[in-house]
Amino acid sequence: MSKRVSFQHSRRPSLSRVRGAVVAAGLGTSMVLGAGAAFAAGVAGAPHTADLISNGAAGSVAAQAAAQGKAAQAAKVERAAAEKAAAKKAAAWRIPVGHYALSASFGNDGSRWAHKHSGQDFAVPVGTKVEAAHGGTVVKAGPNGGGDGPAYGNAVVIRHGNGTYSQYAHLSKIDVRIGQTVETGQRIALSGNTGNSSGPHLHFEIRTTPNYGSAINPVSFLSKQGVTV
Repeated sequence: MSKRVSFQHSRRPSLSRVRGAVVAAGLGTSMVLGAGAAFAAGVAGAPHTADLISNGAAGSVAAQAAAQGKAAQAAKVERAAAEKAAAKKAAAWRIPVGHYALSASFGNDGSRWAHKHSGQDFAVPVGTKVEAAHGGTVVKAGPNGGGDGPAYGNAVVIRHGNGTYSQYAHLSKIDVRIGQTVETGQRIALSGNTGNSSGPHLHFEIRTTPNYGSAINPVSFLSKQGVTV
């Protein structure tokens, strides 16, 4: 009897082996399911192709807008600088000729004048370019001193915004007309030796009116404007 019982026990599967198989099978299933879940999670978290295209387009538009903004700002700064330079030029005074030698000065006595000399003479060759010492409007232009008398020869008088007038005399050629607006440094004539002149030069005056007799010292005036003669 004891032998039969022993035989029957030997044919039954071991409970520990069954349990091991079940555990192993469970672990395998878990690993498979875990890998699938991880893959699914990775796919779910990845950016969509449409999103990538959309984000790229938005970045391109933003970059273009930023570049346009910088260009507009640069243009604004450049425009402001140009306006400032133009205003500075309009406010400036200058000597009416380039290369010169100073000759008769304001207030000098001399046999060529009935009264003291009314301006500053710049000795230059005939045909030297004469430029407006300051922007303004031409009020006299022509022979006979533009109306101030034959001693000045061909002459031009310009009215300026600050209430002063500049006069240019003994010219060989006049390039402006009465009523014309001129800018600082603009060519208005060529120097000469016309009128009461002992040699080629430009006679330059600063006046308080357009007419002879109202001249002030032009060198002192220009000095106050920051121009050294």
